[in-house]
Amino acid sequence: MIPVTRLNGSKLTINALLIETIEETPDTLITLTTGKKFIVTEKVSDVVGLVKAYMQTVGSIRVAVKNNVPEGS
Repeated sequence: MIPVTRLNGSKLTINALLIETIEETPDTLITLTTGKKFIVTEKVSDVVGLVKAYMQTVGSIRVAVKNNVPEGS
């Protein structure tokens, strides 16, 4: 779940797993797989960051760790 803000200032929490598209029109429009649409004050890049952070907390995105061991060791 990610917290966002509607244009009227009210807070809303959206299920990040149901987000189908995020558009900048110039307001940010979030469309869910259910067909519901929400216009929010956050920028697209901020919403994407919130979704990535949420996915990391639930283990849906694997965080790549750079290994400093030389190749062939």
